[in-house]
Amino acid sequence: MSDLEDLLFQHIKLVGLPTPEREYRFAPPRRFRADFAYPERKLLIEVEGGVWTRGRHTRGTGYSADVEKYNLATINGWRLLRFTGDMIKTGEAINTIEKVLNE
Repeated sequence: MSDLEDLLFQHIKLVGLPTPEREYRFAPPRRFRADFAYPERKLLIEVEGGVWTRGRHTRGTGYSADVEKYNLATINGWRLLRFTGDMIKTGEAINTIEKVLNE
């Protein structure tokens, strides 16, 4: 788990939201995993690290795999929330997750 994932998990616990599943395989037999999932709500949450440092999510191969993964999630009826490190650090991520879970 990345530091950003751990920080978001701490935020989720701090505000009293239900505990999500971590590293959730949402499309077996494919090996795609979501950082967090609320399976009963069909909600996946992804932390997009390395946005400004040319990390895996912003380079060709990694970006292409992410697009395939996100499209498969949508095809299978999942909603997907994606957050950058800045969104997690400012509280925007947890505010958005709270809104979605309290719909």
